[in-house]
Amino acid sequence: MSIAPKKLAILVGGGPAPGINSVIGAVTIRAAVEGVEVVGIKDGFKWIMQGDISQTKELTIANVSRIHFRGGSYIGISRANPTKNDKHLENTVTSLLRLNVDKLITIGGDDTAYSALRVNKMAAGRIKVVHVPKTIDNDLDLPHGIPTFGFQTARHIGVEVVKNLMVDAQTTSRWYFVVTMGRKAGHLALGIGKATGATLSLIPEEFPDKEIKLGHVVDILVGAIIKRLSYGRSDGVVLLAEGLVEHLNPNDLEQLVDIERDAHDNIRIAEVNFGEILKMKVQQRLKEFGIKSTIVAKNIGYELRCADPIPYDMEYTRDLGFSAAQFILDGGSGAMVSIQAGRFVPLYFQDIIDPETNRTKVRMVDPSSESFYIARKYMLRLNQGDFDDPHELAKLAATAGLSIDEFKKQFYYLIESDMMYKSIKNGKVMLTSDEKNTAYDRQEKSKAKVKNNNSQEKPPQISPA
Repeated sequence: MSIAPKKLAILVGGGPAPGINSVIGAVTIRAAVEGVEVVGIKDGFKWIMQGDISQTKELTIANVSRIHFRGGSYIGISRANPTKNDKHLENTVTSLLRLNVDKLITIGGDDTAYSALRVNKMAAGRIKVVHVPKTIDNDLDLPHGIPTFGFQTARHIGVEVVKNLMVDAQTTSRWYFVVTMGRKAGHLALGIGKATGATLSLIPEEFPDKEIKLGHVVDILVGAIIKRLSYGRSDGVVLLAEGLVEHLNPNDLEQLVDIERDAHDNIRIAEVNFGEILKMKVQQRLKEFGIKSTIVAKNIGYELRCADPIPYDMEYTRDLGFSAAQFILDGGSGAMVSIQAGRFVPLYFQDIIDPETNRTKVRMVDPSSESFYIARKYMLRLNQGDFDDPHELAKLAATAGLSIDEFKKQFYYLIESDMMYKSIKNGKVMLTSDEKNTAYDRQEKSKAKVKNNNSQEKPPQISPA
């Protein structure tokens, strides 16, 4: 009796990210040239965890050779989670075995990585499992400086959007609150904000406590608007990481909106209109100071996830796909693939699991890093120098219609609770500089001088006829 040759399966979970098709193409081509049949599992774990093996797609060199140019996923995607129910996990393994699969490559973020780990364990050697890390959030625990695939494309597209919003903000004298994806970490918001030179970026990592009070976020934004007004500007663009919602004080969050969660128990952040909530709260707070500001809330995220990958991600993901395929063809299993210093390095599941959460570790922005410090230096927001300089402080207080003492009472806590200043105080940030607003002062004095000179010009005298 002849035994049917074993197959390699590819499955995509989580949310889309530019470069998925590049991985699918590279894996398929590498396996096909070795004579291994490749099957695409449609829509992630959705069908096979139910025992349905009809939702598959044959993958060949002919039908994948050009898909790396395009965004989206050639075999679909879903957030279906087989790990919440032992029967679903068993069905997943059984379905793959029924499909004659002995090698599985999963593509996804931290949730899919955990599902891959559990499938690998349940399969007990019958199926080899390798994971390719994918997320535009850039928050998988890869070594420093190595992005997750899709991040660079998402940042690139996001920068193009924000560039236009910055021009619109200045033209129309309004503020934009731009909420970007980044469920747990602020890499994308900070990356877009830093590249564009946006007025400021706000990410969860810069807050000292696990729970963030909504009023704290509101006061940072209000402080920035007041400071901007003190320099004669009524416009600005703020980048906000959606992960701030995950860290909000539960009482603040529950009062604002009914919370929906996905199959992995994550808050459906897209259903929480965070930008509009902040817009309303900030305008209410500004009203206390007699300040009116036009604010537009804007979400960018879905526009970035299925974009065609830029060349960086096309090349990077094809490298990852080749490495995953070669590793599993050589008998490797139970690992996530990475490229470090131009070389393939497997990251084994047992080494990348957080023992507290039983999930893959999350890479956060380091608020004590020089990279974050530099980003902050180019933001226009309340800083320590504003409170140290009596002239600046008086100007800010006057803009808010408050006494100097009252302004300090209402806003100085922002500095006292700022992780960056705590890091500077503890000596963790080495590359520091004085905080001065001299350049802005010169600009204002120059404007005032021009205005004064114009007002002193006398109209030409007309001799009586």
